[in-house]
This record gives sequence, C-alpha cells and structure tokens, in this order.
Amino acid sequence: MKLKNILLVLSWILLTVIGGSVAVLAGTHLYLSPSLPSVESLRDIRLQTPLRIYSSDGKLIGEIGEMRRTPVKFQEIPQGYVDALLSAEDAQFYSHHGVSIKGLMRASSQLLMSGDIQGGGSTITMQVARNFFLSNRQEFKRKFNEILLALRIERELSKEEILELYVNVIFLGNRAYGIHAAAQVYYGKDLDQLSVAQLAMLAGIPKSTLHNESPGQSSTRDREKRLDSGAHAGAGENRCDHLSAGDQ
Repeated sequence: MKLKNILLVLSWILLTVIGGSVAVLAGTHLYLSPSLPSVESLRDIRLQTPLRIYSSDGKLIGEIGEMRRTPVKFQEIPQGYVDALLSAEDAQFYSHHGVSIKGLMRASSQLLMSGDIQGGGSTITMQVARNFFLSNRQEFKRKFNEILLALRIERELSKEEILELYVNVIFLGNRAYGIHAAAQVYYGKDLDQLSVAQLAMLAGIPKSTLHNESPGQSSTRDREKRLDSGAHAGAGENRCDHLSAGDQ
C-alpha cells in the first residue's frame, strides 16, 4: 500500500510538471506569435547580389558590393552537396517538421552542464528562420521565435524550397554567401564543376568552421583567416585537405 501511494504521488508530480510545461509553451506561443514576421515573404525574397562589371566581350572583370552571392535554384544544387549537408547539419531533415527534438535535447543537456546557451540543436529550417528573420544572439526568446518560425516555414514551404533558401543565404566566409559564391571563392569553379570532395568541404564549413555566425563578429573574422590560409595552401582538389570538417 505504501509503494502504491508513492507511485501515485510521483504520477501526480509528473502530470503537474508536464501540464506546467505545456501551459508555459502555450503561453509563450500566444505571446510571441503576433510579433513574428510573415513566412509568406520568403517566397518572394530578393537576395542581395553585388554589382557586376563585364568587359565588352561578356567576361566578368569585377564585383562591387559587401556580399559575394549568385543565387541558384534547387535543381542546380548538386546531389553530392545535399547529401553531405544533411549528413553534417541535419540528418533528419526530410522526416522532421522543422524542429528536431533530439537536437534540442542535446542542446538542453549542454545548457544544464555548462550553464550557457550554446549553439547546436538547430535544424536547417531553424537556420533559415534565423538567417532571414532573427539575430544570432544566444537568447531564450530568440530560440523560441526560431522554433515557432521553423514550424511555420515547414507548413508553408516545401523541403526543396527550404533547401534552396538555405544554400543561397548561408555565410561561408571571405564575403561568400551561398554555395555558388563559395565555389568561386575557394576553387575558382562553377558549382557544377566541383568534385564530391569539394562539395563535402563546402557542406562542412558551417558546422566545423563558421558556426553560422555573423560576418561582422570578430570571432568569424579570425576563422575566415584560418579558412583562407587553408584554401590557398594547396591547389585544385588538394585544397579540401586543409579544410576538412571537424566536430563542433
């Protein structure tokens, strides 16, 4: 009888915790939702591209602008890059609905162990939400906004549309935004000319080197210097050896 009473008390405590968590999440959703931007705007987004100067025979001779970017369509993204990206960043991309519970639990355990809000736990969809609508400041409110926006994005956009947005907005160092610009910066080639190893290197940059930080942050500038020195240390295919992905 005593054991039964203990189990009953524990059950009530568990139900209270779950109920309280649901109430907090529901209240947070009601509080933050009205202030969130419209996801529909992503369908008509116009990405910033540099002013390009061409010679009389049609050759590119210069670019003027803070960002190097050449937007690509989903059909132009090499499958080798998609495979490497999902392996490095979001293995459950095609099965989750914008948020990875496993990733969030891992990030929560890091918070409990270190006492700090650390990176990690963000799906590709959450990174799209952050890059287009939010800042990179490590705050609970921003994280909740990121989660809510990711859920909305998954409801309104296809997986292909989400990947297309990601590969065009992600910062990859040395003023390169998007994978096409990164292919030109690090290899001097068009995207469809890269080898599987080179595509894998580009896919690993956000996780192993840049952590999706703003290009204005000094920590990113330091990483860019290391990335640039590695990219120029070798030639052609051998360059990727100096930029191999590591653990986050």
